Amino acid sequence: MDYLLLPVLSFLVGIIVGLTGIGGASLITPMLIFVFQVPPSIAVSSDVVAATLMKVVGSIKHWQQQTLDTEAVKWLALGSVPGSMLGVGILHYIKHSGEYSLDSILLRLLGGTILLITVLALVQLLLLTFFPKFSLPELPKIDLTTHLGRFYTMLLGAVLGCLVGLTSVSSGSMFALVLIAFFRLDARKLVGTDISQAAILLFFTSLGHLSLGTVNWNLVLPIWLGSVPGVLLGAKICQIAPQRPLRFIIYAILMMVSWKLVYQA
Repeated sequence: MDYLLLPVLSFLVGIIVGLTGIGGASLITPMLIFVFQVPPSIAVSSDVVAATLMKVVGSIKHWQQQTLDTEAVKWLALGSVPGSMLGVGILHYIKHSGEYSLDSILLRLLGGTILLITVLALVQLLLLTFFPKFSLPELPKIDLTTHLGRFYTMLLGAVLGCLVGLTSVSSGSMFALVLIAFFRLDARKLVGTDISQAAILLFFTSLGHLSLGTVNWNLVLPIWLGSVPGVLLGAKICQIAPQRPLRFIIYAILMMVSWKLVYQA
């Protein structure tokens, strides 16, 4: 294990997360598996714990800059936290039943989830970039001032939270798509809201993964060392950086990563 390389790569991932709100687990978990040869179950759990601090630091920075929607964060978290606990509970069942290989299942789940997220996000970005006049039927905007709007928000949070509990992936990427589709947030508030809800979700998810006994602190600490300053720098640059070129690069990387995960499984 190269403990000098891990914080350097984590620093770069932290910048990406602070800039765009996406890419944390989608990049760090495959990085641990392919670059550092970490078993998938340990990579997922260690990344969940490591990502928690990164997201918390990023959310505090965005809160100070007032680049987040507190209502959206609150109602998404009320659904995503119990959803993630369900996902972790499923992992507990798989691990203790002994009928299936947890690592093999996680590889397929990781690859499939990252691929789905990336394809959806890339299609949306391509349409916005090359066909700006092309308009897809708009999904209904969720009104958080109504009981029904809050219920739908919690339901969406619960479904995506379960995916996060299972794979550690999509705490940023998939929630970003939901925020764009149903809440119509502007670019700056989108990133801050996405990171802030992910911070709450990952805090509780990490507690569940700690109970699995698959967290390796020798991985978590170097990731913290690199990702925390990276996400602070990225959040600062977020106010001036162009988002679309960055997202194209990230999605291209994620496409390659997801195919490799599925193929290796």
